[in-house]
Amino acid sequence: MQVVYRANNLIEAHLARHALEELDIPVFIFGESLLGGAGELPMFGVLRVCVPEPFTDQALSCLQELALGQ
Repeated sequence: MQVVYRANNLIEAHLARHALEELDIPVFIFGESLLGGAGELPMFGVLRVCVPEPFTDQALSCLQELALGQ
């Protein structure tokens, strides 16, 4: 799995996931389950949107078009 996007929050991560799934790219969000363990404290850098290596270029291109991969 390759990290194609590091989200600042859960909404951004799921926006990226849905955009990639529309292109039939398999997606996994790492770190989603860690958010509940922090309580009310903000956690940064834990959400990573990942795809299998053969889909990396296509995923990065999609996210750049959406201005998410900046």
